[in-house]
Amino acid sequence: MKASYEQLGFYAVSQERGEEQIKIKNLDLYYGNFCALKNINLKIRKCEVTAFIGPSGCGKSTCLKTLNRMNELEPSCRILGSVLIDGHDIYDPSVDVSLLRKNVGMLFQKPNPFPMSIYDNVAYGPRAHGIKKKGELAEIVESSLKKVYLWDSVKDRLNNSALGLSGGQQQRLCLARAIAVSPEILLMDEPTSALDPVSTLKIEELVVELRKNYTVIIVTHNMSQAARVSDSTAFFLSGELIEYEDTYTFFNNPKDRRADEYVTGKFG
Repeated sequence: MKASYEQLGFYAVSQERGEEQIKIKNLDLYYGNFCALKNINLKIRKCEVTAFIGPSGCGKSTCLKTLNRMNELEPSCRILGSVLIDGHDIYDPSVDVSLLRKNVGMLFQKPNPFPMSIYDNVAYGPRAHGIKKKGELAEIVESSLKKVYLWDSVKDRLNNSALGLSGGQQQRLCLARAIAVSPEILLMDEPTSALDPVSTLKIEELVVELRKNYTVIIVTHNMSQAARVSDSTAFFLSGELIEYEDTYTFFNNPKDRRADEYVTGKFG
């Protein structure tokens, strides 16, 4: 029997719809001759949480990485179509990729703190973008750590190695590092898959809190997590976007048979 949306632990996120910020149009993505994404059309609204779900290998992480051009790290990658952020095509040759990735931060599946101090992890991005004053950097570090509810735990050991933190703390530190450069969009690629249940809950609560100021796109295998934290849900299968709905509608009344079968656990 299908679990109700409320049984999945819905966090009661906003029902108000923001303005459109991201628009993917007629997107095909190839790795060599393999078509990994097929004619993707998707609009994502500002200051909402959008969940990308689907079985392994369905294209959800590949689609996520088109939003900050991480796919280009694979030499055989070829993209057709367009990805617009605030009306600008991010694949235009004139786009500065380093500035794009400043605006579109990313949190990976496994925590990846730099082998340096907690302070330097958070200050790394602002320094790279030209902020050198110690007072300004200190303010950014403190503010960023407070936003991820890590400040009180680490404020007396900012010069200690970030590698000494627990896995959940490391992931929150990585999130603070992404926030420190003032992005507008945060991409999260299965950010809790390597964490224990308590740390997972803290990250989920953070996602809901962050949507007040950031547009968040999260890839997850966990349908309960998608239901808890997201405003909208996109279901991918075999490189295609099968269904994209507000999360309540998707989990209670999916329109596509394949989406319904995935939600009810018949495959995936």
